[in-house]
Amino acid sequence: MPAIVLVGAQWGDEGKGKATDLLGSRVDAVVKFNGGNNAGHTIVIGNEKYALHLLPSGILTPGCRPVIGNGVVVDLGVLFEELDALEERGVDTSGLVVSGAAHVITSYNRTLDKVTERFLGSSRIGTTGRGIGPTYADKMARIGIRVQDIFDEPVLRAKVSGALDLKNQILVKIYNRKAFEVDVVVDELLGYADRLRPMVADTTLLLDRMLNDGKTIVLEAGQATLLDVDHGTYPYVTSSSATAGGACTGSGIPPTRIERVVAIVKAYTTRVGEGPFPTELLDEYGELLRTAGAEFGTTTGRPRRCGWFDAVIARYATRINGVTDFVLTKLDVLTGIDEIPVCVAYDVAGVRHDELPMNQVDFARAVPIYETFPGWQEDIAKARTLEDLPRNARDYVAALEKMINAPISAVGVGPDRDETIAIRDLLP
Repeated sequence: MPAIVLVGAQWGDEGKGKATDLLGSRVDAVVKFNGGNNAGHTIVIGNEKYALHLLPSGILTPGCRPVIGNGVVVDLGVLFEELDALEERGVDTSGLVVSGAAHVITSYNRTLDKVTERFLGSSRIGTTGRGIGPTYADKMARIGIRVQDIFDEPVLRAKVSGALDLKNQILVKIYNRKAFEVDVVVDELLGYADRLRPMVADTTLLLDRMLNDGKTIVLEAGQATLLDVDHGTYPYVTSSSATAGGACTGSGIPPTRIERVVAIVKAYTTRVGEGPFPTELLDEYGELLRTAGAEFGTTTGRPRRCGWFDAVIARYATRINGVTDFVLTKLDVLTGIDEIPVCVAYDVAGVRHDELPMNQVDFARAVPIYETFPGWQEDIAKARTLEDLPRNARDYVAALEKMINAPISAVGVGPDRDETIAIRDLLP
């Protein structure tokens, strides 16, 4: 049985939980392979709404093994807060497995994230301030703290001491902040050890055995393609690999085991934080999309920047990820708009670009070239087949599919998990 990758095709918040819901009970494990608690999924089940930040969405599916892979950075305090909140609502979280190779977000990482962002002023990246970037920086600098280190106090103490030799100099001498004490940091991390220990495993071995046993595994990305540290709108990106390639490095599953790449894309476009956004709307239409789509960050509560659908970045996502299927979400948000523009190309200093400009300066100057489609007024929340949609809505979906170079296999027509038109099975 296959491994299936789920990725965001825009700047995040596309509704990846909708795709996980479509796979339902046929999924044996959902693996989060990148990011940390700097992103979130909102999943609606009946009258219940769940906001997940660090945990894989599979934790809400009975019988599904939720896995935090080695590519994730873990704030242990947030992990246990999120588990406690789910358990209070009757969700069984006992199946969670955490990779011993995942890196841990420390208190000094969080502080450095916040003070550095403030120091950058108008050049800030727009991070969530949760320590994600500094933790990945430590990982690459080989001074990071891993989950497995929590269970070996001498190793943990040596690593924290080594990291703070430099970081305290930066905090005190550059940012005029108080130095961190090694004992305080170590004691905080050791306080999680007993509860954490039963959850920790060699997740690469676990996932390999599951695949060999014929199990189906979903690899779930945090953030999205345009936020990928290599392939996104650098430097306004996250600190990890949020594309299909990152699914392999962040989980230990080799590319030869992946049989399908499912990308999630909204019927319009949003992003949070700083950075270029060619189709951004700063008028009443932008506010309409924000209000109708409830476009506020799951993790931060920040209002999302909103704009029309950008087919250029969707085509880019198809190419970078090797997308086999798209799930189009939030089509219902466009209901009531008389004419719906779609960005089909960019104008950069008088030159047409049908693909994403290589140069980020050119992308920042890109002016969208629009094609306009007639809208619809009918409520589409009860549609369960394409034929149930108004003609103009069907035409809009068909036009997007042609532009983005991969089939649309499902369409979201409302926030509830059953408000979806399933066109093609996402399982091979």
